[in-house]
Amino acid sequence: MRHRRILIVTMLLAPLLAVAGGFKFELSDIHGKQTHSLQDYKGKWVVINYWATWCPPCLDEIPELVEFHDAHSKKDAVVLGVNYEELDRDYLVSFVDEFFISYPVLVGDPYSQPPFGRLYGLPTTYIISPKGELVASKTGAVSKATLEDIIAQHSKKRGK
Repeated sequence: MRHRRILIVTMLLAPLLAVAGGFKFELSDIHGKQTHSLQDYKGKWVVINYWATWCPPCLDEIPELVEFHDAHSKKDAVVLGVNYEELDRDYLVSFVDEFFISYPVLVGDPYSQPPFGRLYGLPTTYIISPKGELVASKTGAVSKATLEDIIAQHSKKRGK
């Protein structure tokens, strides 16, 4: 019950954190070959998940994020995982393969704050609307059902 209240409060406050004109979010993938930005996904919901390999709740939610991404990526939503620790890229690539992570994993800078607001712990997930607005954030593990509920609630509000 407490987690539900926290989620509701963050959903209500998240739009207040939005910056007019969008966010400056641009990170390279684990291979250093492709840069991802919110502009690349305009028109889709974007779930941005900050995580680390040493974080048990982060590892617990990976299958849920994979399931959500696989169900939605061709239609209406994508997951972007942001590894938020100092790691050797080769280790990170093998970790992603070992955990069968199908969504893009990007390399974050653990010494800088995300453009969506202060990071209070890992995992932290930000949900960006198809219009580029921050509509929700959650510290702690998320599930496929939670992500789908948030998107459904915000889609209904916006008439989409």
